[in-house]
Amino acid sequence: MKGIWKLLLGLIVGALGGGIINMGLVVVGSELIPAPPGIDVTDPQSLSSAAGLLQPRHFIFPFLAHAGGTLAGCLIACLIVVQQSRLASMVVGCFFLLGGIVNAYMIPAPAWFIVMDLGLAYIPMALLAVWIHQRLQANTRSSV
Repeated sequence: MKGIWKLLLGLIVGALGGGIINMGLVVVGSELIPAPPGIDVTDPQSLSSAAGLLQPRHFIFPFLAHAGGTLAGCLIACLIVVQQSRLASMVVGCFFLLGGIVNAYMIPAPAWFIVMDLGLAYIPMALLAVWIHQRLQANTRSSV
């Protein structure tokens, strides 16, 4: 029973931690690469009406936020749920993927960005988190 609670804790803390990283990168990105005048990036209708004004550079930080938030959240889950790290990482990655799919429907973006975002920012980052976690465990074992 203890394992289930640890898994749930890892999933919740991983999702929250990844969400915080995601939002932090979105905020930093909007400061470094501001949207064109008149676009409110927090309003889907504003983005819809002015989507043509956005350039590829405006999509750099949204992608980094999605990928970085997913990677961080999955790695947090792995670190908490050591014995079932792959499961924890994939569940958190799928949670973020679901959010990405919802975003793709709610917030207009070019097709190239949606394909890149959904294809590279979620499941590959969950797998990368597992790989990093395995390397961290191997390094810890070899240094003991």
